[in-house]
Amino acid sequence: MGSFFDKLGHYLANAHNQARLLDMLLEHMYLALVPLACGALLAVSAGWLGIRLPRARGVLLVLGNLLYTVPSLALFVVIPGLIGSQMLDSINVVIALTIYTAALLVRPVLVALDAVPQHVIAAATAMGYRPARRFLGVELPLAVPVLAAGVRVASVSNISLVSVGALIGTGGLGVLFTDGFPRMYFAPVVVGIVLTLLLALVVDFLLVSVRRWLTPWLRSQPGEEA
Repeated sequence: MGSFFDKLGHYLANAHNQARLLDMLLEHMYLALVPLACGALLAVSAGWLGIRLPRARGVLLVLGNLLYTVPSLALFVVIPGLIGSQMLDSINVVIALTIYTAALLVRPVLVALDAVPQHVIAAATAMGYRPARRFLGVELPLAVPVLAAGVRVASVSNISLVSVGALIGTGGLGVLFTDGFPRMYFAPVVVGIVLTLLLALVVDFLLVSVRRWLTPWLRSQPGEEA
């Protein structure tokens, strides 16, 4: 056990490894968080459509379920053939995880929008709010508490799935796993696991903070949970 910690300490003390870890961490953040933002935007747009067109709602739910069941590795491999990119281009992971995020969030978005009280919507309409302004200014803000829970799940899912992309040669912290396991050198593997967990915790904390900032009316409620 002592020898493992010696190897771990030596690995972390190496200046080249430190620079490499920082690059991997930043790339991991890019590959996980950009799709999270894009996927959430797509899911909110789909939710807006599903609320206003009941027939589209069922199609969106079925499509979301189907897309989320596609294996991530298969999607990483298929996308280059669909868009003409190179196999190692990071855009493949961004597009794949955007699809997963949107698919995962479609149902929570619809549930969140359904939870907005109808009398509030009616009051906003009576005050002269047009549909688009009412959605952005009334319905969406009130849906944030439910929607935020789905976004938190999607963030953890994305941070985890980015590591799978290392199997086809993309970057991120997953490279530490593909480098370490074949050589039975577990120091980078442990560092990769710890950094991935820490990144997930930090992102989750930031999302909770943003949700609290966007919903000040909930701060005074004693039953509010993180």
